[in-house]
Amino acid sequence: MKTTNDIGYDGKLEGGYIITRIDAALNWCRKNSLWPMPMGLACCAIELMATGASRFDIARFGSEVMRFSPRQSDVMIVAGTVTYKMATAVKRVYDQMAEPKWVIAMGACASTGGMYRSYSVLQGVDRILPVDVYVAGCPPRPEALLDALIRLQKKITTQPVLLTQKKVA
Repeated sequence: MKTTNDIGYDGKLEGGYIITRIDAALNWCRKNSLWPMPMGLACCAIELMATGASRFDIARFGSEVMRFSPRQSDVMIVAGTVTYKMATAVKRVYDQMAEPKWVIAMGACASTGGMYRSYSVLQGVDRILPVDVYVAGCPPRPEALLDALIRLQKKITTQPVLLTQKKVA
């Protein structure tokens, strides 16, 4: 009976050989070593901090290394209300992140502006950034953020690593 997992490793092989696709191997590395850039802008940031605590243990997903430098991060977690004044700073930090990069919109305020229908509140961070995963709630529980990380990991496993360019006529 053969035992095969998602990257094509066959337990019966001997001699130290692993046969897989480059996309599968690189995406496996990427999904298990996400380094979040926390953008805690309001009350959702408290739940983001709780996710890093021992009770919820974000380290199980390889995301315990919270980096406050955009050049060392690959997933931005926007947690809370984004005002227009803060939107330029959020966009600047996102632009400084290295590729590939992903965005999680955490909470109702980051996703849709929440209860603030005001001239000063951005009605969803997806107006300035490409959001990969939305987390519902006001504020969402740490379990919801962990679920968002699992959904982001599933999305990463299906992304192509080497993009083919289309010929423009």
